Amino acid sequence: MEEAIRLTYDVSPEDFTRAGEASSDVKGKLKRLGVPPDAIRKVSIAMYEGEINMVIHANGGRITVEITPQQIRMVLADQGPGIPDIEQAMQAGWSTAPDEVRNLGFGAGMGLPNMKKYTDEMKIDTVLGVGTTITMTVNI
Repeated sequence: MEEAIRLTYDVSPEDFTRAGEASSDVKGKLKRLGVPPDAIRKVSIAMYEGEINMVIHANGGRITVEITPQQIRMVLADQGPGIPDIEQAMQAGWSTAPDEVRNLGFGAGMGLPNMKKYTDEMKIDTVLGVGTTITMTVNI
């Protein structure tokens, strides 16, 4: 892999049947590229958590993945309500997911903490009423 590979995925709002398709597709591509299993695992977990958050909280959005020999960079951008309190949102178990989402087995409040745990770098840019962009990097 000489040049960067760029992938783009649109995440549908409130569509739990398709949630996880983007992270699954990236996982398959990383395997074919020979990326080490530990890096693939981190990317898969972090991206899946972000994808689910976009479905639950942000009316969907777009994920852009850039793969280079050194790292995998994921940019998750939405036009959702924004995150009022990032520090609180980063607390394990804290969630604003509605009961109907929790009854489906989602919204346990581990999304952002897991995204941070499984990446080497994570940055959250959020503006209330405008949207959120989360940039995550996993080093290879």
